[in-house]
Amino acid sequence: MSAAPAYSEDKGGSAGPGEPEYGHDPASGGIFSSDYKRHDDLKEMLDTNKDSLKLEAMKRIVAMIARGKNASDLFPAVVKNVACKNIEVKKLVYVYLVRYAEEQQDLALLSISTFQRGLKDPNQLIRASALRVLSSIRVPIIVPIMMLAIKEAASDMSPYVRKTAAHAIPKLYSLDSDQKDQLIEVIEKLLADKTTLVAGSVVMAFEEVCPERIDLIHKNYRKLCNLLIDVEEWGQVVIISMLTRYARTQFLSPTQNESLLEENAEKAFYGSEEDEAKGAGSEETAAAALPARKPYIMDPDHRLLLRNTKPLLQSRSAAVVMAVAQLYFHLAPKAEVGVIAKALVRLLRSHSEVQYVVLQNVATMSIKRRGMFEPYLKSFYIRSTDPTQIKILKLEVLTNLANETNIPTVLREFQTYIRSMDKDFVAATIQAIGRCATNIGRVRDTCLNGLVQLLSNRDELVVAESVVVIKKLLQMQPAQHGEIIKHLAKLTDNIQVPMARASILWLIGEYCEHVPRIAPDVLRKMAKSFTAEEDIVKLQVINLAAKLYLTNSKQTKLLTQYVLSLAKYDQNYDIRDRARFTRQLIVPSEQGGALSRHAKKLFLAPKPAPVLESSFKDRDHFQLGSLSHLLNAKATGYQELPDWPEEAPDPSVRNVEVPEWTKCSNREKRKEKEKPFYSDSEGESGPTESADSGKQMAELGRPAYEGGGSYYSSTDPESESESDSKSSSESGSGESSSESDNEDQDEDEEKGRGSESEQSEEDGKRKTKKKVPEGKGEASSSDEDSDSSSSTSESEMTSESEEEQLEPASWRRKTPPSSKRAPATKEISLLDLEDFTPPSVQPVSPPAIVSTSLAADLEGLTLTDSTLVPSLLSPVSRVGRQELLHRVAGEGLVVDYTFSRQPFSGDPHMVSVHIHFSNSSDTPIKGLHVGTPKLPAGISIQEFPEIESLAPGESATAVMGINFCDSTQAANFQLCTQTRQFYVSIQPPVGELMAPVFMSENEFKKEQGKLMGMNEITEKLMLPDTCRSDHVVVQKVTATANLGRVPCGTSDEYRFAGRTLTSGSLVLLTLDARPAGAAQLTVNSEKMVIGTMLVKDVIQALTQ
Repeated sequence: MSAAPAYSEDKGGSAGPGEPEYGHDPASGGIFSSDYKRHDDLKEMLDTNKDSLKLEAMKRIVAMIARGKNASDLFPAVVKNVACKNIEVKKLVYVYLVRYAEEQQDLALLSISTFQRGLKDPNQLIRASALRVLSSIRVPIIVPIMMLAIKEAASDMSPYVRKTAAHAIPKLYSLDSDQKDQLIEVIEKLLADKTTLVAGSVVMAFEEVCPERIDLIHKNYRKLCNLLIDVEEWGQVVIISMLTRYARTQFLSPTQNESLLEENAEKAFYGSEEDEAKGAGSEETAAAALPARKPYIMDPDHRLLLRNTKPLLQSRSAAVVMAVAQLYFHLAPKAEVGVIAKALVRLLRSHSEVQYVVLQNVATMSIKRRGMFEPYLKSFYIRSTDPTQIKILKLEVLTNLANETNIPTVLREFQTYIRSMDKDFVAATIQAIGRCATNIGRVRDTCLNGLVQLLSNRDELVVAESVVVIKKLLQMQPAQHGEIIKHLAKLTDNIQVPMARASILWLIGEYCEHVPRIAPDVLRKMAKSFTAEEDIVKLQVINLAAKLYLTNSKQTKLLTQYVLSLAKYDQNYDIRDRARFTRQLIVPSEQGGALSRHAKKLFLAPKPAPVLESSFKDRDHFQLGSLSHLLNAKATGYQELPDWPEEAPDPSVRNVEVPEWTKCSNREKRKEKEKPFYSDSEGESGPTESADSGKQMAELGRPAYEGGGSYYSSTDPESESESDSKSSSESGSGESSSESDNEDQDEDEEKGRGSESEQSEEDGKRKTKKKVPEGKGEASSSDEDSDSSSSTSESEMTSESEEEQLEPASWRRKTPPSSKRAPATKEISLLDLEDFTPPSVQPVSPPAIVSTSLAADLEGLTLTDSTLVPSLLSPVSRVGRQELLHRVAGEGLVVDYTFSRQPFSGDPHMVSVHIHFSNSSDTPIKGLHVGTPKLPAGISIQEFPEIESLAPGESATAVMGINFCDSTQAANFQLCTQTRQFYVSIQPPVGELMAPVFMSENEFKKEQGKLMGMNEITEKLMLPDTCRSDHVVVQKVTATANLGRVPCGTSDEYRFAGRTLTSGSLVLLTLDARPAGAAQLTVNSEKMVIGTMLVKDVIQALTQ
């Protein structure tokens, strides 16, 4: 159906059969025709039973709204279709209702029940649209319904609906502010949401409803800092603005402490002998001086905020860059503020509107932090195409940046600008020259001579502005510039601009002693034209007459009386009052008061030279980037930027509590019940050792799922996100090393690496003592070990917990002692694999195979009906060895790699890759190492230690870690020897980007319920006859993806769970196999790209 009729009501001529004509010409009669039949065709289409006609009608109506046409008369016809079963029609109906629900409130109220049903719709877009329409009906009577809808939507499984709930909160608050307490509860709940889609919206609701409730932010501060990089741009601006205010109330000022250090450092150093002589007061003085000697230590949370916002300076959004710039200006130490200059200069290439806002802020910053923008001086040069307002702002910045070093360059620029045709710009340039002359004494005479030359300019406005500026400059040293004053006096005949004439008269009157002959003549000329002058000039003529009467009464007495007589009858009352006041003050009379004796002191008192200051000097008390700063006036809704606290508030309020896992030692009872290997009870309680390691990792600031505890115990997703935010905050120190990519290495540097080998030996001894077969003994030994473990390095703790997460606790306890006491010369044992630095040159052997006795014990607890197979406990990647460098290309060096699926000891977020080297040449290969890699954003590499020499025919294996950032992008790097460089590339299968998670069936279903809708990918497949047994299905899935098996109550359903290594996002895989071979594969994950690729790989593996 053609969409042409949708535009017909705006055109001349007939709009259709049965419709009157709407002519453009008033004489055509169009304005007299009735419009009661308008939109009849649309109403008929909306009343039909055909969804296609309804859809076409709604498209035309929405198109009308988009063009700004009024479609409110269609409201009754549209609202009837809110219950339509067609999803597309329903979406467009809700779009229409959101636009007109506020105008047609009575009709909208009739459909409240339909909107409430829409809140239960399985489609997330319909639920969100229904809530949006409901919150747009501004009727107080439905406030309870809106409140209930918002509370339900805040718990919705879809982040899009939760985001809409956050948007509805300010609407309800503006309708009924009495609901504030209930809304704060909803905001508190939504603030704990770990989805980036919700974060910006709920912070905006927080700012609108309860900005004073800073306590709600404490627990979510670190999470917001970590999510910031992934939030949409609008949300980033809101969150950064809120966190700026939060930081000003919770952290100490870095700049204030720096200034205290500078002032008190010398006193503290030399004042020691005096303090000793002062007796009792010396201790207090020393205590007060002590903090001044200590270097300023930034709060780790303060550093976290600065570090996580810095990458946003490269954002494509000017608003985000501006928000980060104001945050750094208000919160960062002086040494770090400079990073924002380059980003702000980049914004000057944008549209003029953006330039205007940025330059307003740069002008304010450049007053206090001039050195920040000095390297970019040329970026503020003015182009002829710039609008006048942009030119004036750039002039302001150039003037602020002018110093003795660059003033010659700046003045040459100004000299060019004076020739411009834009008169306002030329006047501003002359004022800028005056400011430069005032601030930099060395160029004052040069500027003054240049301004005097401008007095001969043909343009009267240029001359007038020059006179005003010269007047201010002459006040600084008038005795040296009598000739200039004489030159100005001659201009009174030509200059007609009132301000310029007034300035000349003021100068002559103020320094009449320097021009005794010219001043009376100027007064004579002005007296002739007094009645025709402007008011400002008349006032200066009266002042000139008074001053000349007091200094040269013989020549000017009659002139003064004449001028005062003219002024006495002037139309302006200011001039009349000034004349009467002056006459009584200077002309002696019989009743003259005491003031007349001091007339000279009053009129001829020395006056201070004016200080030419920037108009942006006092604007920094407004928050940069705000509307109030732009207007230089407090706008409605503006929140003042708090002052820094004198003492830092308690930082522990931002710590997130980690739930304690309940301890359980009745392992024998669980055996008797013959429950599955990963049972619910074990999942809830977990072994003591893993729980303790989970606590230790939480104390070290690492996420719970990185340690051993999370795999065997039920965890709250909120606690995981909170502990994750805590990890990133505590790992950041106040030193410059905190900005490096590998935070774990930074922590190792701070704690010292000198005794790594000794610590690893002692740690090995502790582990042998720690593995006691009884539950109580294990608990006590792990408790004792928790105290001593604090002395070990954090990297060792991480590697130890990561090794444990791949082994069930019961397996660890029953490991035969022979494996612990293996001699060092033999293959590396399970225990040796837990050390921080495994020997890289020696071949890495696979983990020790489970003993036959252990296999017999565990046979009743296996996930399958078959006997225990060691390969199922540690599934091997189906990828196998892959060639990295062929022997021909490598000139005899053969390099292969495998994905070991063992946690990488250096960083748990990295994929562990075993590199196998083999020398097939006749000469030894020396200095094998990784060159400087050029990697895509987000991908990082932990290099393996250099292999000094590889003899002919010899092989070696090294381990390197690669953080693929949850993507299948290839990691390109160089393999280097002493003589050659080889460019190689490792691209991971999607199944190697994750680590297994062991959870109960109930936990699996709970997490799966949170990842529905767009986070769910489902595909149907046909399983071949060779892939119908449990053993084969499990083996193929676990070989394709590094996932852990989840117990399932039904025999024809398989469940697997894992987390992505970098972000820790859950990946849940369900395979529903039916007897005939038909099957359905479902993957639930926040990472939709990973989910799609995983489905493809698993189907390929199962159907081969």
